[in-house]
This record gives sequence, structure tokens and C-alpha cells, in this order.
Amino acid sequence: MNHPAEAPATQAKTLPLSRITVLDLTLARAGPTCVRHLADWGANIIRIEPPDNGAEDVSGKRDGFDFQNLHRNKKFLKLNLKTPEGHAAFMKLAEKADVVIENMRSEVKHRLKVSYDDVKKVNPRIVYGSISGFGQSGPYGKRAGVDQIVQGMGGLMSITGLPGQGPVRVGIAIADLTAGNLLALGVMTALFDREVTGVGRWVHTSLLESIIFMLDFQATRYLMAGEVAGQAGNDHPTGVPTGVFQASDGLFNIAASSGRVFHRCCDALGKPEWKTKVEWDTQGKRSKDRVAINAAISEVTKHKPTAHWVEVMEAAGVPCGPINTIDKVFADPQVQHTGIAQEVMSEKLGKIKLVSSAINMVGTPKNIRRATQDLGADSDEILAAVGYTKDQLADLRSKGVI
Repeated sequence: MNHPAEAPATQAKTLPLSRITVLDLTLARAGPTCVRHLADWGANIIRIEPPDNGAEDVSGKRDGFDFQNLHRNKKFLKLNLKTPEGHAAFMKLAEKADVVIENMRSEVKHRLKVSYDDVKKVNPRIVYGSISGFGQSGPYGKRAGVDQIVQGMGGLMSITGLPGQGPVRVGIAIADLTAGNLLALGVMTALFDREVTGVGRWVHTSLLESIIFMLDFQATRYLMAGEVAGQAGNDHPTGVPTGVFQASDGLFNIAASSGRVFHRCCDALGKPEWKTKVEWDTQGKRSKDRVAINAAISEVTKHKPTAHWVEVMEAAGVPCGPINTIDKVFADPQVQHTGIAQEVMSEKLGKIKLVSSAINMVGTPKNIRRATQDLGADSDEILAAVGYTKDQLADLRSKGVI
């Protein structure tokens, strides 16, 4: 952990990405998710936002839980890119930057003249990261992408939910989050490549590609075997028994699909005879008899509480766990041990807790160093660093550029 008195700027200088400057032009959730990875590991993030037009961001109010969690560890510049002066200031920053991240619709970045082609003219070393709904080109290239629309179009909703229930949305913005995570990986790969080539690259992904990537074995199940997966509810689509079972005090999960683990599960349940039951002696047979095997397990487990079965299964080497509501997640001793809920001081909100990075790097702290700031909180500092004088800043402010 960092020393409590250590200033945020000093903390950032010790982090792996401290030498990287990122211009953040992102909106909503997918782009900010990418930038958050870079910010958490020390990159100098300059978030460029337009003057306040009174509209609420998709992620809610600036002081709200969502916006605060997305935009920590950044500096904030208010800049009207639609003005010549604002565009010139952006380009001056881009000359010195390492990365630009955006998730505008394709034509918008070209209209604003902040596309990869525009930026690389002043900085060939720039790594330019983009997220779109459906891709930078093609029949849907100009369409705006929204997480739930892509969950439907990308097949995810068709395999989520109980059999016969109809399509179900995943409970988080998984397309946005996955696209952001993958773009962060792509940007880091391009930065690594730049160390050899000396030049940057345009790296891009889309919500659609990201959600298809996340279909994983369900996608290759179709591509290789022609099988179109349906809804399996709380059961694993192919591994049985893996699913939700009844305890005396509620529901819990068991995962015992392999032959070896299934045998351990049978012993833990006090049903060793199931190990030699002809109908259940292979994974394929258990999968076909899913309903019967699940009912048989619940008939045993329903007589004792979840805590009992977690203890018994753990001792037997069978993966098992409760189904927690979010409050119980953060009360869990293992979750508390990870320190993933981190406190940060906000000048406006006081002490708040946010979700820290899930990446752990031995010997390197991952503290949330700075709460999300007000619009334009660092404008003067950022522009002064690239040569703007006090008089020039006053002139830009009078014109509504910053």
C-alpha cells in the first residue's frame, strides 16, 4: 500500500504506465472502460469533454456512482472541438500524446477532424484506439451501437435465461465492458509494437465483435458442429451436473461435471451408488439425463443449509458456493481480503468507495489515486503545459472554447 501522505501525482509516477499520455475522447461506457484500465495503472489521462450542454451522460450524473467509477484517476479538460481554436488545442496536445481513445460514431470523428488519419499527420507515433457498435466499415458501419441492441444481435440474449423463457438481457452492460477490456489489450499491444517500429497504429474493435468473441465455445459449437445453442438457464450448457440446487435455506451452486469430480460429489452427497449408475456413467449420458440428475441432487441437498453443503463439498474437492446478492458479495471475507472495494477522497462527496482494478501486479500498488473531478477542473494546467499563456487561456475562456 502507498503511504497515506503520498500525493496522487507522486503515486502515479511509480506505476507501469506513468510515461504514457492518453487523450480521452470517450463517451458512455465502452470507451471509458478501456481508458480506466490505463488510468488505474498510472497513465497520464487527459479527459477532453465538450462545454456543458445540460444533457445527462448515459452513465448518469457526474457525481453519481456510475460516472465516478468510470472516470477516476484522470485530469479533466473542457474543450470545444467544434471551434478552430479548440481543434488547434487538441492537435497541440496530440503532438505530444502517446494514445488517443474514442468511441464516437465513425463520421463524427471525421467531421471533427480528430480521426486517426488527422492525428497521425502531426504525430506518427500515436496509438489510436476506437470502439464502434458494429465496425468502422461495412453495411452497419455508420450505425450507432448500444449494449442491449448488440446483446440481441450478437446472439447472447438467445442463450441467456431459462429454457422457453424467451430472450434475456445479461444483467450488466457486457458488450460495452468487453469491448473496452479488449481495446485496452489492443492499445497495450500496439504500444509494445511501437517500441520496435517507432510508429503507432490504429487499433479498433466493436461491440458486435466483442460479444461474438465472448460467445466462445457456444460460437465454435456452431461453427464446427452446426449446433445452435439455446437457453440452458442456470445449468451449464454441456457440463452436467453444474447448476443451481436447493438447500434448506435457499439456492446454491455446484459444479461437478467431470467424471472425477462427479464421483466426489456423489460421495459428498452420501450417494456412492450414483457413481456406477449406468445412465450417468459418462458426461454425455449425464447431459442427456440433466433433469433427472438435477432433481436427484436437490432431493438430497434440500434438507440442509447452504453453509453445510459449501463446507462438505469443499472438503470433498467439489466446487460449490452460495448465490450472493451484491451486498453479501462485499461482506464476503475473501472479497474484503482482495481490497477490490477501495476508498478515495472526493473534494465534493467526501470519502467514497469505488471498484478498483481486478488486475494484481506484485510489488505495484493499484490504489485509486484521484476521484472524478468537475468538468474542466484541470483545463488551465493541461493547456499551460503545452505552451498556452494566461492571456491566451483567458481569451479561449471568453470565447467559450474552454
